[in-house]
Amino acid sequence: MRGIEKAIGYRFRDDSYLRIALTHSSYANENKGFGMHNERQEFLGDAVLSIIVSDYIFRHLTVPEGELTKIRASLVCETALAGFAKQIGLGDALFLGHGEEHNGGRTRPSILADAFEALIAAIYLDGGMEPAKNFVLPFVSELAEHATGADLHDYKTQLQEIVQQNPEERVQYVLVGEEGPDHDKRFSVEVHLNSNVIGRGTGRSKKAAEQQAAREALALMGVDV
Repeated sequence: MRGIEKAIGYRFRDDSYLRIALTHSSYANENKGFGMHNERQEFLGDAVLSIIVSDYIFRHLTVPEGELTKIRASLVCETALAGFAKQIGLGDALFLGHGEEHNGGRTRPSILADAFEALIAAIYLDGGMEPAKNFVLPFVSELAEHATGADLHDYKTQLQEIVQQNPEERVQYVLVGEEGPDHDKRFSVEVHLNSNVIGRGTGRSKKAAEQQAAREALALMGVDV
């Protein structure tokens, strides 16, 4: 439990919330006096996660409602949450029953995703929404940036296809700025048509910044984006 606190950068005032988050139902069923398992906290964590992610993408991504829904779904799906759980070594800290232990439960995506949601609830119950948000956002912010790139709209390819209609035209992406600490970089990119700047974009990766620059260029050309 102390190792998880160190990994997530949060110290619990009431560590019973953390213990519950780490307890799979298989362990609680085998150890009747141990206490609650994490399914109720998972239910709450799912709701808290949805609020945090919805608020973040609404404020940071200028895409239509339908695409916001797709992006949110990609950020809170089992695969994404299991990946987040692996980043903090959550599987190694779980209390599992013997059957789950021997059947690879510590790496099973469904178990990891559920425990990650239960951990979000634990932080929320112990410290409120702000600590929960501080925990969740580093995981989802960069993934959200990438979700606005080729996963939904490949603005770079769309721009290239338009420019190629005039063989003498050339598109070039130029990195013009980089700021922030290593764990929270922001890149600024310009897209040039020959020597003219036709779009600018920023993002947490160069790829995301290029996509946003291409999107701006398309909008300036009158293309519906």
